[in-house]
Amino acid sequence: MKTLEAQVITSEDLLKHWQGHRALTRRLIELFPEKDFFEFSIGGMRPFAKLVDELLAIAVPGLKGIVTKETAPFSEGTEKLIFKAQYLEKWDEATVEINKYWEQLSVEDFSETFNLFGQYEFPVIQNILYFIDNEVHHRGQAYVYLRALNIEPPFFWER
Repeated sequence: MKTLEAQVITSEDLLKHWQGHRALTRRLIELFPEKDFFEFSIGGMRPFAKLVDELLAIAVPGLKGIVTKETAPFSEGTEKLIFKAQYLEKWDEATVEINKYWEQLSVEDFSETFNLFGQYEFPVIQNILYFIDNEVHHRGQAYVYLRALNIEPPFFWER
């Protein structure tokens, strides 16, 4: 029989934390001028639209895989979105899907090992923390882009 260690954060609070990050990332998407969202980059980094493609390809497909125990390969940019509004729509749809799949997770699931995208075999909690960390990392790049475009981004703590 497995026992659970003392819990530092509840599942509900972790979801709230993640969705707070997602809300802030959404605000950054909104701030980008249309052309710059798809084209602007610095130092060889990908434009923000490409970074958002990655975030969309990880969050819901990864969480769905965890919940359904299906190990589908990572697939990025399969939908050819050409307007920022389409990205915002997909972002909002993903938010709803994340909430839906999250409800299907049990506390015990977080300590189970899962082979995310058939490549990353870690406990579920580490996969979810990766989803958040990766988003924060790419959002940091967006902050640099916005500042280079002379656009004041929101404070990073305004989640």
